[in-house]
Amino acid sequence: MASPILANISPQNILLIKLRHHGDMLLTTPVINALHQRYPQANIDVLLYQETRPMLEAHPAIRRLHIIDRKWKNEGAWRKLAHERALIADVRACHYDLVINLADQWRAGIITRLSRAPLRIGFAFKKRDNALWRFCHNQLVSTADHSTLHTVEQNMSALAPLGISREGARVSMHYSETDKQYVLSTLLENGINSPFIVVQPTSRWGFKCWEDEKVAATIDQLAKQNRKVILTAAPDQKERVMIEHIQSLCRSPDVVSLAGKFSLPQLAALIDHAQLFIGVDSAPMHMAAALDTPCIALFGPTKLQHWRPWGEHNRVIWAGDYGPLPSPDSIDTNTQQRFLSIIPVEDVVAAARSYLNE
Repeated sequence: MASPILANISPQNILLIKLRHHGDMLLTTPVINALHQRYPQANIDVLLYQETRPMLEAHPAIRRLHIIDRKWKNEGAWRKLAHERALIADVRACHYDLVINLADQWRAGIITRLSRAPLRIGFAFKKRDNALWRFCHNQLVSTADHSTLHTVEQNMSALAPLGISREGARVSMHYSETDKQYVLSTLLENGINSPFIVVQPTSRWGFKCWEDEKVAATIDQLAKQNRKVILTAAPDQKERVMIEHIQSLCRSPDVVSLAGKFSLPQLAALIDHAQLFIGVDSAPMHMAAALDTPCIALFGPTKLQHWRPWGEHNRVIWAGDYGPLPSPDSIDTNTQQRFLSIIPVEDVVAAARSYLNE
């Protein structure tokens, strides 16, 4: 467990490790922001998966990103080993004073140990209660209360040995001026020069999605000539087909699809300029909350305590308030059942209108 507070240390080089999905990476930014505030002189680096790089690459407090590409395993054992050895060499060359490992994978724990950092903080995960995990870290923080905490609060608790409180934790999403200008020019090319709403109804998991017909009915009540509704999605073919179907169901002419047109930082720039964001439990929903764009988040059988939007100007509409839901731990993630279907259109429209002052 965490030993006495190390409030007097002054690290020059800090490495943060997190190996998860896009939304998870965005929710590490409160840790980055808190570290930068406490140690403004320190270099802060992050180790993450290649595909999640866009979530952090524009963050002004990050010096560099160390990358693990999950495609390495397809290159054969020797090539993969060469990549891993090069990664360890890069990490060691940075001479980290402090490594904070937020991940639960053995790979992350071993990299933490091999970094040779004198202070190595990790979590005392129940499934890692063994000598090797303790050997990888010299400060372990209890996870006993994590089931009751938001993911932001869980991540921030890793800073307890440093005397850094999780109070005031702030998520942030950043994008470049180039991304902003690209988005603004794309809007003009599509005839959008007035206020707009962004709706992202897609997710990589179908069970997190609302019914297409209800999405279309909501859009029809919110879109009008001087306020377009922009549909967005990942470039994934399945998501784009879903967007095409939703658009085909809309009667309003004031609906524009930009699905698959933007990178994640570009999508952030779009959301940042929107009047309102409506979406499901997904990375773009967390981006909207981080950007302080008014956000309506539709949730089904997800652990709401962990994954609700963090910050102000957010409204969660949970399917569990309208009927029984299965336990999140029992969900077959490959199911196509739409558990959000019991959420009524009128409640989503009313929430949207409250943000639009209508």
